[in-house]
Amino acid sequence: MLDRWLGPALLAAVVLGSLYLVTVVYATGEVLLAGTLLVISALAVWIYSARATYAYRYLFPGIAAALIFVVFPMVYTIAIGFTNYSSRNLLEQPRAEAYFLTETYQAEGTAYEFSLHADGAEFRGRLLNPDTSKALLIGPLALASDKALEVVAAPEEGAAVTLAEPVPLKELIARQKALKAITVVLPDGGRVRMASLREFAPVQPLWVKQADGSLKNQENGSVIRANLESGFYETAAGERLQPGFQVGIGWDNYARIFSDQRFREPFLRIFVWTVVFSALTVLFATSLGMLLAVILNWDALGFKGVYRILLFLPYAVPGFISILVFKGLFNQNVGEINLILSGLFGIKPTWFSDPLLAKVMLLIVNTWLGFPYMMVICMGLIKAIPADLYEASAVAGAGPLTNFWSITLPLILKPLTPLLISSFAFNFNNFVLISLLTNGRPDFIDTTVPAGTTDLLVSYTYRIAFQDSGQQYGLAAAISTVIFLMVAAVSLVQMRFTKVVEDDKR
Repeated sequence: MLDRWLGPALLAAVVLGSLYLVTVVYATGEVLLAGTLLVISALAVWIYSARATYAYRYLFPGIAAALIFVVFPMVYTIAIGFTNYSSRNLLEQPRAEAYFLTETYQAEGTAYEFSLHADGAEFRGRLLNPDTSKALLIGPLALASDKALEVVAAPEEGAAVTLAEPVPLKELIARQKALKAITVVLPDGGRVRMASLREFAPVQPLWVKQADGSLKNQENGSVIRANLESGFYETAAGERLQPGFQVGIGWDNYARIFSDQRFREPFLRIFVWTVVFSALTVLFATSLGMLLAVILNWDALGFKGVYRILLFLPYAVPGFISILVFKGLFNQNVGEINLILSGLFGIKPTWFSDPLLAKVMLLIVNTWLGFPYMMVICMGLIKAIPADLYEASAVAGAGPLTNFWSITLPLILKPLTPLLISSFAFNFNNFVLISLLTNGRPDFIDTTVPAGTTDLLVSYTYRIAFQDSGQQYGLAAAISTVIFLMVAAVSLVQMRFTKVVEDDKR
């Protein structure tokens, strides 16, 4: 009897928990994520309750993980690319409006000197009227929340309260947000709010919403309206007020990449270098790894185990540590590489300030980081080649080079191709290497946006999003989408080209 109800009860608990999670996520304003979770929850209920979908129960966890961690971020990034999302346009329009409606200005009336005093785990406030020298007390106050709160002030005279010393300015600043949410009701019925760190005064809302949706300034009578094209509240003269809000701008970000002179020139140059960097890295790392794999498979070579361990060590060491070590080795003044070059040839190359040398340095370091993995893969592929082929080649009088070009390379290239394509895609987006070694520098001297000669598209996107003035997240999302499409297109072309070559050989 218990087993009969256990399944439905567990399913009901999962449904309720999922609905609660979706509700919480939706309440935080993440509509797209809430929708994704709702779809996944509905699919889970259907798959695990219907008999017809029994075969999919084992696949669903992987599918759900792919939807949440792959599909959702990709769709979210694409969606941001169609907005003006930036450091100047962070909020949704209702939240920007709410910000203006919470602004206040000091109205006519008596301003009270304010001090805050600890009272155990809570606080008390003291308001001193400078005209009458009479004081009022408020509290005790928890000051743990910034929610709007009304408190009634009582005369200090006759109150059986001994106030501690005023809290330090640092503590007062830390509680400022909670104090600003407090409205103090005076004994005469008046109301005062925090006007500065040391003063409470009569304040009025600066902006009032009118029937047509505009906001009127009660202090000077000016009116501002939300411009749903620019994402700002604007005055009649076109002056934009902060904070701005997010609006859809269609394909504008994508058009800026290729039409705006500031972005087009560095984008094209960086794209060419990104392709060259990725292709040369794959070529050098694969060539070196394949060469070492062939040598280590030579039967007459002694101490193979020692060589394998030593050559695999660069891959075993965490990549970021190796990059930082190389950053020190290539230091112009105290780096060991320049000390050796100076001693042998009397030169000290400027690795980090010369654009060509910086690119050479990146290729050297990335080849060092990538060849051990290629070496291990090639060693395994070479081991899988039948020994009879080499024996027949030896009988025919072929040498090592002939064996490599006629037997080894053709037989390992086909299974190695998917790995080469994935390696190209990885290096196309190799942000860690650029960020830790050169940070994209030396910068272009003819651009107004942050862009460097060693930047890859991914690091250029990062600098646009987080280092440019204005932090243009929407534009960075558009560039990220373009990068994704480029990598996908290049990978498809490479796979198609490989297939054509294989078909021709057949």
